[in-house]
Order: sequence, then C-alpha cells, then structure tokens
Amino acid sequence: MATSFRDWPWPLQALFYAALAVALVLAGYYVPGSPLASVRSDLESAQSELKPLQADVESLRVYRQRRTELQADMDALQKQLATLQTIVPEEKQTDQFILMVDRAANSSGVTIRSLTAGPVDQQPYYFEMPFGIQADGPYYSVMDFFSKMGRLSRIINVGDLKLDAIAAGRSGKAHIAPGTSVEGTFTITTFFTSPALEQASAKPAKAKSRR
Repeated sequence: MATSFRDWPWPLQALFYAALAVALVLAGYYVPGSPLASVRSDLESAQSELKPLQADVESLRVYRQRRTELQADMDALQKQLATLQTIVPEEKQTDQFILMVDRAANSSGVTIRSLTAGPVDQQPYYFEMPFGIQADGPYYSVMDFFSKMGRLSRIINVGDLKLDAIAAGRSGKAHIAPGTSVEGTFTITTFFTSPALEQASAKPAKAKSRR
C-alpha cells in the first residue's frame, strides 16, 4: 500500500526537496531561453572576451617596464652628452678658453709672454683650434701649469714643446720674475664641434704680451 509524501520520514523529505531544487536550478541553467541560461551565455561570452584582454594587459606591462628602462638609459645618455658638450663644446668659446689657460698659468706662477691663435683645422667630426704660447717661470711651476691644463674642463693637447734654461743675468726689456729658470714655446690645441669655420685666409689673432 502506497504511503503519502507527508508520511515520509523528515530526512527523506529534506533530501527530496534538495534534489528537486538542484534539478530546477540545472534545468533553468541549461534549458534554452531560460533566464539562467541567458546569464550563463553572457558569462561565457564575457570570459571569452576577457582572455585576450588579459593577454594585452600582460604585454602592456612588459612595455611599461621596458619604457622605464629606456627612460633610465635616455637620462644616462643626456648626462653623458652634457659632459661631452663641456669638454668639447659646440662653439669655439675662444675668450673663455684663453681665460681658463691664463688662470692656470697665474695660479702656477708662470708668465705667458704671448699667445697666438692658429688657423682652425677641420677634421671629420670635430675642429681643432691651436694656440702658440711663449711662457717662462720656475721649472716646477711650468710642470704644474701643464698639469693644471690637463685638468681643465676642456680637452687640451700640448705639442711642439721646446724648453730652454734662462741664462743667469740675462738682460732684456721683459721683466723676469724671481726664481724663473726656464722659458719655452709650445702649442696647445683644443676642440669644438660647430660647423662654422673662419675663412682660411683670415690672419690668426695675436694676444698682447703680458707681464
């Protein structure tokens, strides 16, 4: 004899209701046209669109990191360029250069008798600007002068160096500072990168002798 549902034990009734709820949910989730099926379809579509977006985000993160590295490299190159523009400027800056050399001579106790600018010589990527110098002073002061020129902010090459001892009791119009033992002539050459050149026929300028 069949028993009614109400006569079932309560655990069986609870199990029945749970199974019925699961069946209804599954039916609503998979049956076409149901609200749950529509939500499920939208969710799957969104997930399919999300995957390529996630891939794009990952690739953009790589580019962002690379951009930071490139910016650091650019900053380092800018600093190097600023340093190079100091030691090899774009313009000749003749007056500033002569003042730098003159200060180095004064601080070393060397007297520059004459400074003559030579013709600018064009090279493939830069220009050479030579100066002929006649100077005298104590031997170690002259050596200190050369050392200080080597530490100036601009590159300086020294060539054609000729040093001679000054004879004791030498007379002349120029005043000789006490302790002066050597006199010499040499050429110093500095560099710049400007394409503007003086005319080859221009005569080299000659600085006045100083005491």
